[in-house]
Amino acid sequence: MAEDDEGLTYADAGVDIAEEAATVESLVGELTTGREGPVQPVDVPGHFAGAVRLGDVALVMCTDGVGSKVVVADALGDWSTIGIDCLAMNVNDAVCLGAEPVAFVDYLALEEHREGFAEQIGAGLAAGARQANVAILGGETATLPDVVQGFDIAGTCLAQAPADDMVTGEAIEPGDTIVGLPSSGIHSNGLTLAREAMAEADIGYRDTVPEVDRAFGEELLEPTRLYVQQALQLVDRVDVHGLVHVTGGGVHNLPRMRSDVSYRLDDPPEPPGVFQAIARMGKVSEDELYQTFNMGVGFAAVVDEADVDEALEVWDEGFVWGQVDVGEGVAIPDRDLRFDPDP
Repeated sequence: MAEDDEGLTYADAGVDIAEEAATVESLVGELTTGREGPVQPVDVPGHFAGAVRLGDVALVMCTDGVGSKVVVADALGDWSTIGIDCLAMNVNDAVCLGAEPVAFVDYLALEEHREGFAEQIGAGLAAGARQANVAILGGETATLPDVVQGFDIAGTCLAQAPADDMVTGEAIEPGDTIVGLPSSGIHSNGLTLAREAMAEADIGYRDTVPEVDRAFGEELLEPTRLYVQQALQLVDRVDVHGLVHVTGGGVHNLPRMRSDVSYRLDDPPEPPGVFQAIARMGKVSEDELYQTFNMGVGFAAVVDEADVDEALEVWDEGFVWGQVDVGEGVAIPDRDLRFDPDP
């Protein structure tokens, strides 16, 4: 893969992760109002979802969308998998607290109404809901021609977990093992950089590239994998110390579990062809790739070294990704890469 320092970056494509993090910090800094009464927030700052305690149960909530994957869907006129992506991005986040997703609502914003569009979105949402075993309770559809070009979709997930037995990452210690699960492809993050790399190489959505065996746009539309059932099965069998959805920001998601340890990824899998193609087309460095994309690992768990064999029995397609160490940040020694805790 390319390692050209002058290669394309996510910031060049219009998405600056550091600026985004600063924006989030500024927003959160103003959210100082709590609530009165017995139902109080659970302290899980920086995690993939938030929670409130309601007696012995923690109600977990999160919200997410699918980013500029909607642009690819519009270009190909294929919206059949976008609903799966929207649901997956939410339930995969919620389950990182060891919570079982139970309900979902969506928000769909449109520039205009198109024949066949809503049916495909709805079918995708329903397919994702079946896989994750969640109920879709409703949603909102807004026609906003002055605001939206094409469409945008987002959702909110409600999950439940035992209030005193959530997987928060606090149990992670140096010496623990990181067990990964493969991704299905690019999922729903980094599409802006992927599309910019395509533009640099003058590749269209219906064009093919050597690294993948179908049109590149079709490869980008491969739906985000849902990890809910595998995560819950592991939590039921093993003392899981942490769960991570490898989403936007790539390996920077690992310290969201616990930031005062370091994560050493000794055994990264060979990146799937979609990422090799993006690297070549945009001359994207490995450093940029690993802090933007999932690079073939969509979800991971941190377990005690003694529980690795059982974890791999539960996750029959799982693999040892690395180890937890002293320090901070993320390292990939074989690729001579080091990432500080903050992007």
